[in-house]
Amino acid sequence: MAARMVLGLVFIAAALPKLMDPPGFAKSIWAYELFPAWSLHPLALVLPWLELLCGLALCLGLWIRAAAAWTAVLLLSFALALAINLARRHPVDCGCFGSATPKTEKERLIDMRWSLLRDAGLLLLAAQLLLASSPRKS
Repeated sequence: MAARMVLGLVFIAAALPKLMDPPGFAKSIWAYELFPAWSLHPLALVLPWLELLCGLALCLGLWIRAAAAWTAVLLLSFALALAINLARRHPVDCGCFGSATPKTEKERLIDMRWSLLRDAGLLLLAAQLLLASSPRKS
């Protein structure tokens, strides 16, 4: 239950600032330079609602397996986007919890590494939830 609550609350906390500022979140997505321009607004509108739905489902104990699977997919996607930009030394504000204060290039690269570690830890929680909720054979 603790893993469910932690993962759920993190996803709710990540979704709320993005829901309040879709244009700001679209700019964060644009900074990654991974998506075509036509996809920025749909992503900025859909991703926060998906995060919120998954977070609420985990906190309320509804559709645990599906919510854990979606959070794992989202975390893998976020980590991949960060890793690609880190590998090409293109510092971006992750946009994970809304807009951040302006930082230097070096500070953003360090933040990206911490964000990858955070995503890895959250991915472990999602994996634990998936394993714990897997259908058991008799």
